[in-house]
Amino acid sequence: MTGIQIIALLPYKSPFLFVDAIETISGNAVKGHYTFKETEYFYEGHFKNQPVTPGVILTECMAQIGVVCLGIYLFKDENLENQNIQVALTSHQIDFYLPVLPKEKITVISEKEYFRFNKLKCRVKMLNEQNELVCKGSISGMIKPPSYD
Repeated sequence: MTGIQIIALLPYKSPFLFVDAIETISGNAVKGHYTFKETEYFYEGHFKNQPVTPGVILTECMAQIGVVCLGIYLFKDENLENQNIQVALTSHQIDFYLPVLPKEKITVISEKEYFRFNKLKCRVKMLNEQNELVCKGSISGMIKPPSYD
């Protein structure tokens, strides 16, 4: 399964899709990136005259690339094309170190800690274009498997 196929299966669309590309993916890890557009809806009010990407959006970006994309890949042997993938964030713990500004490209790297009973837990980190650590932590989510009718 390719990165393009995985992105096509994501249960998100603009303006809430925060994945531009998957660079590498395996059963144990994923690396992808996203560039925050200057016109993103949340910059208008966060903060006045000095827009910064909200931490909740950075967390969502890491979850989409680091948990949902990897989760879809782990179900690669299933027929997912005609199925609605269902995911739910179950827990997260993220430490933030640097801001992400409009037009900034970030890279998310995620490593699987475990995948049991459809729960995927990953160690995730986000790097900016200077390869500086923006944030890191762990994110868990439940991936609903395809239904077998």
